[in-house]
Amino acid sequence: MPMPVTAARGGRLTDLPVLLIAVVWGSSYLAAKGVTTQRTVLAVLVLRFAVAVPVLVVAGRRRLRALSAAQVRGGALLGLLLAVIFLLETYGVVRTSATNAGLIISLTMVLTPLAESAVRGVRLPGSFLAAAGLSVLGVALLTVGAGFTAPNGGDLLMLGAAAARTAHVLAMSRLESVRGADALSLTTVQLGGALVVFAVLTAVPGTGAPPWSAAAAFDGGDWLGLLYLSAFCTLLAFFVQMWAVRRTSPSRVSLLLGTEPVWAAAVGIALGGDRPGPLGYLGAVLVLAGTAWGRLPAGRGERAGTGAPGVVADAAATEPA
Repeated sequence: MPMPVTAARGGRLTDLPVLLIAVVWGSSYLAAKGVTTQRTVLAVLVLRFAVAVPVLVVAGRRRLRALSAAQVRGGALLGLLLAVIFLLETYGVVRTSATNAGLIISLTMVLTPLAESAVRGVRLPGSFLAAAGLSVLGVALLTVGAGFTAPNGGDLLMLGAAAARTAHVLAMSRLESVRGADALSLTTVQLGGALVVFAVLTAVPGTGAPPWSAAAAFDGGDWLGLLYLSAFCTLLAFFVQMWAVRRTSPSRVSLLLGTEPVWAAAVGIALGGDRPGPLGYLGAVLVLAGTAWGRLPAGRGERAGTGAPGVVADAAATEPA
């Protein structure tokens, strides 16, 4: 039966902001790379979260009070995992290209169902395993770039970040204490917990420049980059995601957000001057094809109720660097 014209138009109007967020997230790797150095990773993370968290607290202060002690503890644990993700991603993007960072982190799309299948004891379709293998081959080609050399430290950190994202998604789906918690409140607790971790680490000698020192050294471009990461890549992205899920479906939102690596590669090549080389370009194509292919059987299994892993939507929604 054809979809009513009004419903189709409403769906398209919802899709556009979500697609914009995918573009914003894809560009976040280059933005983070432009603002951050090896010595200022922790400082930039503290400054970025210090802008975003108070806004979330004010926006959801009434619902925050409704959280139980168990939900706060669960959110704090998730915040610790989130801090690990941001640390790995930000240190990683400083040491590799924006293109590599965005494409390697997209492996979360295949790592999450693989991990969930192992936890649940559910066998994945052969087509998904083939898609996962294609993605891994793509990453191998991408990281060697123009010649067969060992992957650099930044690439390995991004692989670690993809694994950490997987752990975060599985924890969100399996922690009994956070089930039923308000999404805005839970996100606020997580980001607040991560901010505490970053602030504590900055006090450890040898971890880099303190936030006030990094802020004093920022020029106008650095402040614009930081505000872009805080306002667009964190606050706006979260609110658009929640708005869209309430007007369409998580699967539809996930599908659109899953285009993030395409935009990461496009921004890195067009604006960041990344030149992956022939093997790197081939690897990028394989990663994108593998993650797109891998989403199909997992999604079909979830809709059919076969018990196949179905947390791909959550994996896509985990915020990037």
